[in-house]
Amino acid sequence: MKKWSGVAFIAFVFTLLLLRYGLMENRLSEMTLSNSFFRNVSDRLHSEHDRNLPALSNPQISSEVIAADRLIFNFSIQQNFSQEELQSLQTWNLLDHLVSHAEGLPNAVEAVKEAGSALKDLMASLEEERLLSSLNGSVHQKPKQKQCPYSIRKMNSSEFADNGYKLRIPCGLIQGSSITIIGTPSGLLGNFRIDLMGSPLPGEPDPPIILHYNVRLHGDKVTEDPVIVQNTWTLAHDWGDEERCPSDTDSNKKVDELERCSRVVGADKQTYASSKQINGSKHSPPSTVGPKLRRYFPFKQGYLTVATLRVGSEGIQMTVDGKHITSFAFRESLEPWLVNAIRIAGDIKLMSILVSGLPTSEDLEHVIDLETLKSVPLPIHKKLDLFVGVFSTANNFKRRMAVRRTWMQYDAVRAGTVAVRFFVGLHKNQIVNEELWKEAHTYGDIQLVPFVDYYSLITWKTIAICIYGTEVSAKYVMKTDDDAFVRVDEVIASLQRVNITRGLLYGLINFDSKPHRNTDSKWYISPEEWPDETYPPWAHGPGYVISRDIAKSVYKQHKKGRLKMFKLEDVAMGIWIAEMKRKGLDIKYEKDKRVYVEGCESGYVVAHYQGPREMLCLWQKLQETKRATCCGNR
Repeated sequence: MKKWSGVAFIAFVFTLLLLRYGLMENRLSEMTLSNSFFRNVSDRLHSEHDRNLPALSNPQISSEVIAADRLIFNFSIQQNFSQEELQSLQTWNLLDHLVSHAEGLPNAVEAVKEAGSALKDLMASLEEERLLSSLNGSVHQKPKQKQCPYSIRKMNSSEFADNGYKLRIPCGLIQGSSITIIGTPSGLLGNFRIDLMGSPLPGEPDPPIILHYNVRLHGDKVTEDPVIVQNTWTLAHDWGDEERCPSDTDSNKKVDELERCSRVVGADKQTYASSKQINGSKHSPPSTVGPKLRRYFPFKQGYLTVATLRVGSEGIQMTVDGKHITSFAFRESLEPWLVNAIRIAGDIKLMSILVSGLPTSEDLEHVIDLETLKSVPLPIHKKLDLFVGVFSTANNFKRRMAVRRTWMQYDAVRAGTVAVRFFVGLHKNQIVNEELWKEAHTYGDIQLVPFVDYYSLITWKTIAICIYGTEVSAKYVMKTDDDAFVRVDEVIASLQRVNITRGLLYGLINFDSKPHRNTDSKWYISPEEWPDETYPPWAHGPGYVISRDIAKSVYKQHKKGRLKMFKLEDVAMGIWIAEMKRKGLDIKYEKDKRVYVEGCESGYVVAHYQGPREMLCLWQKLQETKRATCCGNR
């Protein structure tokens, strides 16, 4: 009898295991959406981490091999976190094959490694905070140095050492951030340099330099004249190509519509010494100094200088005493959000440093409209009319808040027929990640993706949006940016007018664009990346919509590893859709010229390049006038 009881018990346990396996395989079977996502993020990660995992390798990058247990985070501590808290990780595990499909995307393997490490550190920090809270019997308050301040001021010259100064930037830089340095070039030569530094990678002794700004008042090996040399440095690639100002090459290249080197730098000036009496004395003999050739240079030994580095959308500009001097375009994987320190060294006597426009999150205690800003729960038994995925980077706190306070307040969004989520990669800075996690938990509208947010990897975010939109059964899926103002009501009305539910690409369609072959272009594409002379039709990234069948096909082809990875995400979508068309899907391109990708114009459906203030202004105008007019227009 005991023997049969034992057999029955074993059979019972075996049956339970089979049922559990079946439930895990069927992601949405008989579960609410949140439970389904949560099971994927928890149970599956538990079981995969507990096995003896082989190394994962990218077949396209034979030299890159990653241990699977570094890609998949051990969630053994997550029993202490609620399902609500872990909702921001719903997409994370659905992108578990990224490295195997990384062909054509620079820095892909490194970005996944860094994100895994960042998530591990974040979870450890959160667990430590919970333990401290339980020990203290109250919510543990973070120390002030872990906050992201809006500005940093160093106004006391006694703080600056003669051999250089290094100022920590806690949460990186964003578009609009500025660094103002007041000082006097001095010493024997008056040469000095300014370095914007990032965080060193694990195992690397020296940090990357996002911008090296070297002022040489007495020239160098190339020239005897004063010169500014700009460059970048990484351990992997050493120094990049120098950009010199003034330059021997006559170039009209611009960054953020500003000259890379102002034409006034190094320009000849004819100056004449005054023949008038010195100090106004009538008894002094007249001076007869002849013409003297001089060249303009913004820095001068022994003279006080006010120099400001400002972060733009394409690069970093330098103004000196109010005049534009240089522009330096961002280089691949060396972006402003990576900056964590400023280092100033050389022959310069510093008086003060002011850093402003830094990314900072809102103090939740002072958010009076908190409940209206929280996302509406996704409907479980009802399909969405539209799912909107928004590209955002970790430290763009203010942009996300502006979106929440403006077009995320449309009735359709608050009613739950339209859902909006931000897709954000983890930061290399733990302070930023802690603020991001708190923000995600508070508002419930952030989806973390398993890679660090390099610009070259935004195509992966497009895939993530298609996956999420498919999982929530949205009729249409839209992609936009956190600096785009979207008239949700008009997007829905436009989709209803065209009345196309299959094979739809809606937006500002480009039918005849060509790859940028200029190596200095931010959108440079080599012949190896795209050999054809033109692209297939594609819609500009600030705002386009696809039908559910296209999003579902992208999801399916990604899982099979059949999507061509292309670093321009909007063009990539066009390429994928063209392939679907070649295989027989009836594609309908619906062009809407009211999607403005270069700013705002009256009657817009989407207005791009709108900062937080412009967003709030546009929303106020809509509420007051019921018309889509831009700020500055009456």
